[in-house]
Amino acid sequence: MNILVEELPESLEVDGKSYRINSDFRACLMIIMAFEDNELTMQEKQYILLNNLFAKEMPSNLEGAIQAALQFLNGNSENSEERSSPRLYSFSHDANFIFAAFRQTHGIDLQTDNLHWWKFLALFMDLGSETTFCSLISLRKRIKTGKATKEEKAAAREMGEMFIVPELDTRTLEEKELERKFLESIGSAA
Repeated sequence: MNILVEELPESLEVDGKSYRINSDFRACLMIIMAFEDNELTMQEKQYILLNNLFAKEMPSNLEGAIQAALQFLNGNSENSEERSSPRLYSFSHDANFIFAAFRQTHGIDLQTDNLHWWKFLALFMDLGSETTFCSLISLRKRIKTGKATKEEKAAAREMGEMFIVPELDTRTLEEKELERKFLESIGSAA
């Protein structure tokens, strides 16, 4: 898919049938923020994905729909981000900075402008280095890779919560339940 010469998709194919989707960046960000939410179960996240993306009709093959949706959310890219790379931003935690960076770099008001998800992704990847958001990501990367100076480390400490990107909880539901039971047993033993 070439964004320069081809129309952006407004539907996804599941089992040979085309299903209309909500391609607006807001719907896609709601999905991503749900996947960032450690309080939601995987089933709840998948429900949010399906209900936010499929506009009119839900495919009967939910697994196929989820796979097609994830590929769409990934910009139809085959290579996804390395799991071992440090997490440098969060759409929910850094929302204000991202909003301001779009306005500063591209002159786009994300509150009023409609934008296809893939256009959003392309513009997101080209946010100006002079924005607070990009400066923050750069600092986070230097800190997490151990390349930060003493001054940068001190600046990061002064930023407090603004600097910290919440980590994603990738544990299974069973692992979370075991931890909950363990913590309860410690609490009752004290």
